Amino acid sequence: MNRKQIRPDAHEDLPFPVPTKTIPADESASPYQSDSQRRVELLAGDLTHELSRKLGMSRREFLGSSCGMAVVFMAMNSVFGEFFSVNRAEAADPAIASERQKALAGQFIFDVQTHCVGSTYAETWLLGLRERAKQWNPELKGERTTLDELRFDNYYREVYDLSDTKIALLSSAPNDDPKKWFIRNDEIAKIREIVNQRAGRKALYSHAVFTPGHPGWMEHLDRDIHEFKPDGWKGYTVGTPFEESRYPWRLDDEKLVYPAFEKMVKAGITNVCIHKGLLPVGYQEKMPTTWEYGKINDLDKAAKDWPQLNFLIYHSAMRSGDAPSAADIGEFEASGHIPWITELAGIAERTGVKNVYAELGGTFAMTAISAPKYCAGILGTLIKGLGADHVLWGTDSVFLGSPQWQIEAFRRLEIPEEMRKRFGFAALGSADGGAKELILGRNAAKLFKAQS
Repeated sequence: MNRKQIRPDAHEDLPFPVPTKTIPADESASPYQSDSQRRVELLAGDLTHELSRKLGMSRREFLGSSCGMAVVFMAMNSVFGEFFSVNRAEAADPAIASERQKALAGQFIFDVQTHCVGSTYAETWLLGLRERAKQWNPELKGERTTLDELRFDNYYREVYDLSDTKIALLSSAPNDDPKKWFIRNDEIAKIREIVNQRAGRKALYSHAVFTPGHPGWMEHLDRDIHEFKPDGWKGYTVGTPFEESRYPWRLDDEKLVYPAFEKMVKAGITNVCIHKGLLPVGYQEKMPTTWEYGKINDLDKAAKDWPQLNFLIYHSAMRSGDAPSAADIGEFEASGHIPWITELAGIAERTGVKNVYAELGGTFAMTAISAPKYCAGILGTLIKGLGADHVLWGTDSVFLGSPQWQIEAFRRLEIPEEMRKRFGFAALGSADGGAKELILGRNAAKLFKAQS
């Protein structure tokens, strides 16, 4: 992909409500802007200047209004092609834009991947991620970046108050050093209780992270079952995200992992969420012996051996935590193949299993803003292979702010007719149509037995 470093521009400080720059899912990678994203930013800025003057508003006021989203999606359509449902009337008239927002505000949305950090978490690298996010997220501009912005109070505000999310699932990530976990399993359980008491309903579900191979990990799993009663499990076969680990493992390891699966089934906690893909930039150097554990080549056997479990594959196994490369895009356009995602989508045909689901956290956000055609291809591939009833909504929030822009992008995204004919994809349909309703919340509600 042709990249250039972010540089000052007349429109750069405008608080666009949809990202116009890419921030890789890797704490060590710098944000950047492709030529296409630069053109989106310039066009959106020009449209903002034109339409805000007609309405007698400042550019910042205009972008903060209900018209702001529409302007950016118009610019994206001009640059990338007609992938997002939007029209000029919506961008030019706040009443029209507001009416659309209000009509969709009650939509049921269950976000199965959200994050905050625990009360004792002291690692500072996440602050760099949040700081870089200010370059595109208007909610974060002017914020004094401290760990408080990643703790519970702000998590609640950004997920529940600033987005249409109705139910969320709070997750974490392990590390070889227990002090470096984002948040411990006991804290997740406590936050679940606080949120549900505040909401007067079950608005937050919880993960317990399980760590095969770590000292005492099976005892910890027993404790989690009996003391915290999680709603699901989270596992990282690479051991630790973004760096080498002493504890990689495979889903189909009968001696190490299957005894844990047996305990999960016996406890009736059967949703097993597995981080796959989303490898850091330069992963072969950063994770020389563990990156291959991020593949899905251990999934077929495990899913067949354990039909009592549901395997929720996080990030849909998108190989890289960076935007798709020119080679990736070229491969898809030539053959329809998307590394690792195509293999995941083919599992039902290969094995006949029906207990594998694809989750979109990180993957949708990254590709929607950098390569909408590739994003549409990912969704088309997953739905074609697994079915719309086996794709789950997740945003990987709150490290990058409120998930509302992702919700809006998904509501508007469509697979163009040419792609549907060529690759045999189905249309995504309207914002409140069947496929999007399933993905945004109904599928997760069924899996987690939630009230929708």
